[in-house]
Amino acid sequence: MSEQVSRKLRLAELLGALSHALDITEGQPRGHCVRCCWIGIHIGRQVGLTEAQLSDLYYTLLLKDLGCSSNAARICELYLTDDLTFKHDFKTISDSLPAALRFVLSHTGLKHGFAERVRAIVNILQNGGDIANEMIETRCTRGGDIARQMHFSETVVSGIYSLDEHWDGKGRPHGIVGSTIPVFSQIALLAQVMDVFQINAGVQGALQELKERAGSWFDPALVAAAETVASNPQFWNTLKSENLDKIVYGLEPAQNIRFADEEQLDDIAHGFALVIDSKSPYTAGHSERVTLYTDMIAEELGYGMRDRQLLRRAALLHDIGKLGVSNSVLDKPGKLDDLEWEQIRMHPVYSDEILSRIDTFKDLSPIARGHHEKLDGRGYPDGLTTSRISMETRIVTTADIFDALTAERPYRGPMPLPKALGIMESEAGTALDAKCLAALKRATERMEQTKAA
Repeated sequence: MSEQVSRKLRLAELLGALSHALDITEGQPRGHCVRCCWIGIHIGRQVGLTEAQLSDLYYTLLLKDLGCSSNAARICELYLTDDLTFKHDFKTISDSLPAALRFVLSHTGLKHGFAERVRAIVNILQNGGDIANEMIETRCTRGGDIARQMHFSETVVSGIYSLDEHWDGKGRPHGIVGSTIPVFSQIALLAQVMDVFQINAGVQGALQELKERAGSWFDPALVAAAETVASNPQFWNTLKSENLDKIVYGLEPAQNIRFADEEQLDDIAHGFALVIDSKSPYTAGHSERVTLYTDMIAEELGYGMRDRQLLRRAALLHDIGKLGVSNSVLDKPGKLDDLEWEQIRMHPVYSDEILSRIDTFKDLSPIARGHHEKLDGRGYPDGLTTSRISMETRIVTTADIFDALTAERPYRGPMPLPKALGIMESEAGTALDAKCLAALKRATERMEQTKAA
């Protein structure tokens, strides 16, 4: 595996690129979190936050949606719908009961039978408060926990956790009121609404939405600060710039620039693996297990410690593109139709697009893109054959197939080890690499011996 260029990686650059994965999970246009960062930092400056506070606010804004994948399966289950479209459209409705009712009626069970659809709507209308509390608390708790695991301060953690609290105390999950809501949470939610509505209703529509929510969702003083920021045409010109990513990476206060060391890179990769695996109950732990099997195979094949570390990162992030696939497809118990299968085939492409944005992870992106390729060219997305599939990709592919067979799936229970290895043996030399499979079998034999001892 080629050695990556050794250089200090700015944390802003890393998280800004990875935040695009959070955008697609929320059904938002790419760059949503980066745009929120641009908006929120300007509001923070306008209200007089210190440079140290702005630095923590910066990461709160980029990572505000860390917990977003954890409620995707529940949305599909309750609303009988596509979670990505649901999340996108939900953010565009005004803050009124009639709008919420119209949304439920127009998004629940549209592809299901009448009786099933009515049952779902009645359940939502009767238990809507409890349902919302459950999903938001899950989202907030998960996001805060992952931020903490990534080495961020408790200030950032609390900013993410309280994202959905409202100034008037009618927010969730705890209904806290006014200035007791962390200021980072207040700014992040305001920036989110401002970005969503400026895209869907234009600048004036966004400002009008903020005014209507002043005193209910938002501190009126923050709304006033946003209006002041918005009065500068250059603010909007930059927000729509194709170079906004680079501009936002330069926003950090100079004295608070942070760099990611190797340990934090590993923990951030692991944190995003948790985001990926939270999306579906059937993928819980998948990325971590694939990482374990990848490392076992690599050790058997004689890879050194540095290359094994890089391979572990590739394995942790190989499925990051699945955040852009609806749970109505990922968790479907029956056969996928052609359109659904096409969505599945796109997830390695999304993984490649996200990881290739980060210089330090560029060597990993071809592995993520190629982990569903087969040696005989029958794989996807590019139909590569043996000579164009690296050994590192073959290792991750072998680990991924092994976990897919031995883990529980929507359509079957977990497969016994001998049967799984037998199926893989029949595919050796055509779908997967025989050396990688032999290494996996040696490693699993040692595991079995250890259990028996």
